[in-house]
Amino acid sequence: MMIMRRLLAALIAGVVVCASAVALPAQAAAQEPREHEGEINGARYRVEVPKRWNGTLVLYSHGYYPEGYTFEQVPLSNNDETREWLLEHGYALAASEYQNKGVGYLIEEAMRDQLTLLDWFNAKVGKPRRTVLSGQSLGGSIATLLAERYPRRFDGALNLCAVYDPLNTFNTALDINFAVKTLLAPGEDIDLVNSRDPKAGRAALHDAINRTRETRQGQARLALAAALGNVTGWFHPHEPKPTDPAEWIRRQSDWVQWAKVDGNGTVAFADIARRAGGNPLSNVGVNYTGQLARSGQRAAVERAYRKAGLDLRADLARLAAAPRIAPERDALRYMYRYGVPTGGTRVPIVGLHTTGDAGVPPDQGRWYAEQVRRNGHPDRLRQFYVERGGHCSFNAAEELTAFRALLTRIDTGHWPRHTDPRRLNAEANRFDPRFHLVAAYDKPKKAMAPAFTRYSPPLTPRPSR
Repeated sequence: MMIMRRLLAALIAGVVVCASAVALPAQAAAQEPREHEGEINGARYRVEVPKRWNGTLVLYSHGYYPEGYTFEQVPLSNNDETREWLLEHGYALAASEYQNKGVGYLIEEAMRDQLTLLDWFNAKVGKPRRTVLSGQSLGGSIATLLAERYPRRFDGALNLCAVYDPLNTFNTALDINFAVKTLLAPGEDIDLVNSRDPKAGRAALHDAINRTRETRQGQARLALAAALGNVTGWFHPHEPKPTDPAEWIRRQSDWVQWAKVDGNGTVAFADIARRAGGNPLSNVGVNYTGQLARSGQRAAVERAYRKAGLDLRADLARLAAAPRIAPERDALRYMYRYGVPTGGTRVPIVGLHTTGDAGVPPDQGRWYAEQVRRNGHPDRLRQFYVERGGHCSFNAAEELTAFRALLTRIDTGHWPRHTDPRRLNAEANRFDPRFHLVAAYDKPKKAMAPAFTRYSPPLTPRPSR
């Protein structure tokens, strides 16, 4: 159970759940930073300031924590090695855990807690020469909203595997849970929203997947559910992209089961409703036939249905006929206020995403780029992609290469002259091999070469703007 809980946290929050296999160099150990830990208004915080602080503060926002999962220490970065390098090179680091031990949909609370921590830092440590945001997974949404709404307090943002549009993310999760319920658990009394027992609903959907995932019919229907959310079959960061269609669907099923049903399903929907004052999620008017047609996984679905001897049109008709879920107006307003950015950023933002991520599919980055083109200044955004499976599965060299590109834009007003994948990989390869370690859920870290690539994500299924 503990392994599964850690796996779940890794899938939906991108948390690094294995300890770093690399010790600090002797020189760095001799110059350990000043560390501050405490609590402000019920939210734990952690700050580290190197002895030779260069005047830059990196304010880190962690991702979504599922119920029952917390860190012993407040994390300061997505990778231990990233934290080490930043401290060794003079950067101060700070992060709030947020209210409620960081558990749940806490964008409103997180924004307030991060701003409060920045005030504390200014008063107790000193005002930074520049403050850079960094956000991981749902923390990317927090960092983006802070950057857009407080441009005088922040100089830029580095977003790792970011949820740019949380309303879209959870509406898409609703679509996937809706498909699992309709196609794999017909007739079962499962409330997806406004649930009398969200945990029982989650367990019922989880069990329905277990009962059917080894059958061809079940695999085809799970492939359809996955396709509605652009869920890939590249599950494990250490493994190559699956080429066998059956293995691809098995791995899609893992994403659906652990990330979309157990992580972002009925229990998460109930948490959001508590904070929003009602249910903000909806699939009223959604055309699932059209959504499949736009999905990057359409071909895999059609192949699986042919192999299973099932009628895809019939299952799409079942989805079309099933009772829909409507939002509550005030709750929907809450989600737009605390979750949907405009794209009107006045500070530079860099996004970094793995191509195989299905915890937060890279279509999120494409959606945000469209908002920036529509409402902001496109030159303030750069997005880089890494050819790898898993959620937030970057090595420190990749993260730091993206970070340095952002600093160049902040300092000079211009992006580095060359940001093509070949040049980015060359820059990342200059880092010591200890910065090439990639975490993979509950497995030991593995050295992996930098893998920046050219990539065009599919359209996001349920854009909020």
